[in-house]
Amino acid sequence: MARRLIGLLVLVYILGFVAFMLLLPRPREGQTTDAIVVPTGAVGRIDRGLDLLQHHQAKRLLITGTALGVRPIDLALQYHVPVALFACCIDLGHEAVDTRSNAKETAAWVRTHGYKSVRLVTSDWHMARARMELKAALDGDVAIVDDGVRGDQPLGLLVVEYNKLLLRWMALRTGIGE
Repeated sequence: MARRLIGLLVLVYILGFVAFMLLLPRPREGQTTDAIVVPTGAVGRIDRGLDLLQHHQAKRLLITGTALGVRPIDLALQYHVPVALFACCIDLGHEAVDTRSNAKETAAWVRTHGYKSVRLVTSDWHMARARMELKAALDGDVAIVDDGVRGDQPLGLLVVEYNKLLLRWMALRTGIGE
């Protein structure tokens, strides 16, 4: 009996991981939102967020999890965008240090601005957990649009991310660590 249960749990885990891999989000084209949020981290995220903003896919952009010493001029030079774009339309969040605090920082920013729709730009492999955390932190009346940035991550990192997703999902469902 115990062997069957363990076998079933392993099968469910493997099928869940396969679904996780097959459902990695792609970039979303042609859908505007009130705002864009980009958690710092992997390559391509900030580039994608800036490109969407410059193509008028949102009014404002939050880059959450930015290191304390980073200034708008630093990012403008690094990403070859006008400093004026930062002055009018980009906010840097310096409080977040992980996915969970990115979500809290973003939720506070969304509430401050009264936004009703947010495009979440993050790595495809990170999207499921980032979205889950953001949804838990936001009010239910804010729409989240996924915009996945393709990442070439080794299988080991994908398994770790899937495990984090499962553990955090269980924690949120049971009320642990909210």
